[in-house]
Amino acid sequence: MSTSARASYHHGDLRAALLTTAMGMLERGEPFSLRAVARDAGVSAAAPYRHFADREALESALAAEGLRDLKADLTRDREMPTTVAELAEFGVAYVDFALRRPALFRLMFGNECDTENDDRVRAAAEIHELLAAAIIGVFPDSDPVALAVAGWALVHGLAFLHLDRKLTSSSADEVAQQVRSSFLAVFSAQGATQK
Repeated sequence: MSTSARASYHHGDLRAALLTTAMGMLERGEPFSLRAVARDAGVSAAAPYRHFADREALESALAAEGLRDLKADLTRDREMPTTVAELAEFGVAYVDFALRRPALFRLMFGNECDTENDDRVRAAAEIHELLAAAIIGVFPDSDPVALAVAGWALVHGLAFLHLDRKLTSSSADEVAQQVRSSFLAVFSAQGATQK
């Protein structure tokens, strides 16, 4: 059992301890169930059910946490973009997140969104709002929703192409350059600047 999970639990934050344990298991590639998470967190097999109805509820909570981590990565050390090149850096951060945390990324986007989980819905909405605001900053006269979807599709596709080894790069810098050049090619095209 991880020390952080035990310490969190003994301070009364069982939910956080369970999420920390489950995230660690997920990112180490260990199969997890509520029973396995409880065991690794050092609590009874029934304890997780106080916070999560089933494995899907736990996965939704992990996905919400991942979406918040992704948003933090997208906004870390950068202002809202005003140029296509600055907007491309959002794409670089997105693909970098996917490659650094592949199991979490696949969990976040590999299943249908649990619309009954308010936390996950809110976290997803914050990402969508951030991307729409970024698009408006670069293309103020455009349809921000349509361009945000196009940008998301581009970087999401690049992320999965790298995760599935359909595109290969020898370094993180090479991946970043590939994302930038793809993004700039699409969004600098004549049609991208018109309504």
